[in-house]
Amino acid sequence: MKVDVEIMEILAAYDLTKSLRGAAELTGCSHHTVARHVAARDAGQPIANPVNRGRVMDPFMPKLEEWMVASKGKLRSDIAHTKLVALGYTGSDRSTRRAFAQVRAAYRLGNTRVHRPWICEPGMWIQYDFGDGPVIDGKKTVLYIAWLAWSRF
Repeated sequence: MKVDVEIMEILAAYDLTKSLRGAAELTGCSHHTVARHVAARDAGQPIANPVNRGRVMDPFMPKLEEWMVASKGKLRSDIAHTKLVALGYTGSDRSTRRAFAQVRAAYRLGNTRVHRPWICEPGMWIQYDFGDGPVIDGKKTVLYIAWLAWSRF
């Protein structure tokens, strides 16, 4: 199991450094997590795997996603929070903003415009442009420039 491997890496890092903060830096976790695992090992207790406690926002996530799709990504988190409170949400505004940021990021990831360059067929399209030319004998001239796509001329 992946979690058991991570715990073993934390304990190995602690045994190597003999420092909570050093082991935390090596394994990419908090020094409090290292301390908890080391204390459990030293007491001879089984090292518990982390438990997913869920969030207050979890039952309301489908509704938040529905609102995001309906508004085409224009919904604001303060408006969403007001609507959620009316539905019985008891969490804080900060929790709403954090969940809202996740929902908005997922929405934007699935709804980005893809810009593809126009690739024309050789010899099928001509491109042209007009421009101001030089003044010759007091008369203004206009330049007409045309080139064949995929051509050097």
